[in-house]
This record gives sequence, structure tokens and C-alpha cells, in this order.
Amino acid sequence: MRAARLIRMALLVQSSPGMTADALARELDVSRRTVIRDAQALQEAGVPLRAERGRAGGYRLAPGHRTRLTTLHPTEAETLYLSGLPTALRDLGLSDAADTARLKLSATLLPSLRAAAESSVRRFHLDAPAWFREPSAPELLPELARAVWSDRTVELDYARPGRDGAPPRTVTRLLEPYGLVLKAGVWYVVGRIPAGRTTGRDAVWRTYRVDRVTALSPAPAGDPFVRDPSFDLAAHWQAQAAGFARALLRTTVTVRLTGRGLRRLPSVTDPAGAAGALVSAAAAVPDAAGRVTLDLPVESEDIAFGQLTALGADVEVLAPAGLRARFREHARALAALYDAAPEDQR
Repeated sequence: MRAARLIRMALLVQSSPGMTADALARELDVSRRTVIRDAQALQEAGVPLRAERGRAGGYRLAPGHRTRLTTLHPTEAETLYLSGLPTALRDLGLSDAADTARLKLSATLLPSLRAAAESSVRRFHLDAPAWFREPSAPELLPELARAVWSDRTVELDYARPGRDGAPPRTVTRLLEPYGLVLKAGVWYVVGRIPAGRTTGRDAVWRTYRVDRVTALSPAPAGDPFVRDPSFDLAAHWQAQAAGFARALLRTTVTVRLTGRGLRRLPSVTDPAGAAGALVSAAAAVPDAAGRVTLDLPVESEDIAFGQLTALGADVEVLAPAGLRARFREHARALAALYDAAPEDQR
């Protein structure tokens, strides 16, 4: 474990001269004291690593020195071959480049490592699209990907979905495209609308579905935008996705659940809403029948009805009154259906 960390530390300093002890600690997920000890271990092993003080200080290798610690371990070679989704690379127009890179990598590997890398392709396949959805690559995705790679501001037309059955309306936006995200077979572009292009003064971040982009062209200025070095695409997407999931839960229903209903709740309702409700349920006192009452955030009464009917008699809706009445009518209809004699006894 420590040997692998020392190798990684040497490679980090080689690729990013001037990294501080704190930066290395964050990257290696260790304490600052551990970084200092590892630096001493590298120096004792003959690696000319030195620490410089001051504002421009940090760890550096001696001028002209490069480590020779780049030999791949079999597990690392296997992982490299799993680092991209074939369908995603194809959609981005990068499948040829990826194939060429794999051929070059294979040519440089030892025979034993080459076999290990190729075997991973036979054992793992990453299928991004969701079930029951025909995968299709948006027509403008490759062009948008090129803008992302080159940090070029674009002007795009976006078909914004209409509300309450209204037809979509097209809006035009000037966007600095920071990254692309593939979520359950759907491509999204994450970008920043420059300051002065919105109702406020500051730049704002936006996420658009690529399949709703109807037109795309370079921005009139044509110059690359200055990328914010602190922007983290994965962290931004995670925060936005969590916020989006919470924003969907606009209604609250009060329900009484059996123990089995509590256990099944996360599998039939929105996980985000169920998680919060179950936390409060853990502190609730069950009634004489062992049932627990809780408030459950849901997207709407219609969706709650469809979800909660899956729990059958393990759930009782207490409020709102309209939803309770709907369940009562549903129960009566079921009772009438099953009380009647079947028409066909065969």
C-alpha cells in the first residue's frame, strides 16, 4: 500500500511541480505529516525530491530528472481498458481515436500485461442506456464535444418543454460549455452563461439536454473562454442531481405503515423522499398494531397514488383527504371485483 502511494506521489510531483504538502495530502487522501514522511522516504531511496518554501514553493524534482516508475501493474492495465464507455466514445465521435490509443497501448505493454488488459474487455461491458429506451446519439453531440474540448463559447437554440401540455418554445443562449454528462443514456451539457447575458450581473451555471439543442454555432467573438480552474464537473453534477431530485418532491402525504411497509417504502417511492421520511420514522413510537405514522415527500398526489398502491394493505393514507378518498374508492373497486364470482371457471 505504501509503495503504491510513494510511486503515485513521485508521479504527481513530476506532472505538477510545486504541489504543496497540503495539496498532496488531499490528492493521496493522507495527512500532511504522512506526506512529509513519504517525501523523506523518496529522498532516502534516491529520488531527488526537494521542498521549496515561499509563495511559489512546494515539492519539485531536480531539474532534468524524470522518474522511471511508469511501468504498469496488471491490474492497472486491466483498468485502463475499462476507462471509457464504447457507446459514449462513439457518440462523441472519438471511437477511432480510442481504438488507436488502445492499439498503441497494447504495442507498448509486455505480453503478460497485454493479455491481462485484453481479458478485461471480454469480461466487462458497460451499457449506459436505461432499459426500454432506444439509444440514439443527438445529432449535434460531436460538434458540442469539440467545443467542450477547445473551450469555445457557443450559441445554441434550445427547445424548452412547454408546461401543462403546451408546445415547446425555443430559446437562444450563449454558453461556455464546461462538460458533457451521460446519465441513463441521455446526454447533458453543463456550462456557464457569461455575466451580462442573464437578468443578473453574475455568470450562472446551466444544464441542458443535448437532444433538445436544435441549432449550434460558434459565438460571434470566437475566442476561447477562460475556464474556471476550481470547477469540478463530477461534484457539480452530483450537487445538481441531488437538488433536482429534492425539487421534484413538491407535495407531502401522511401515511401509516406496517413494519413490512416501512421496509418496502424505498423500493416503491422516490429514494430521496423515502430516506428523509424513514429517518423521522426511526424516532416515532409505533401504535398498538406496530404501525408508524410519517410524512412522506412525493412529486404529486397522482404519482403517490401509483407508487403507494404497490404496498397494498401495508400502507394507509391519512392525508390529504382527496388522496385518502381515492384510495378508499380503489379499495372498494378491488373488493367488488374479487367478491364477484369469476365469469369463467375453467
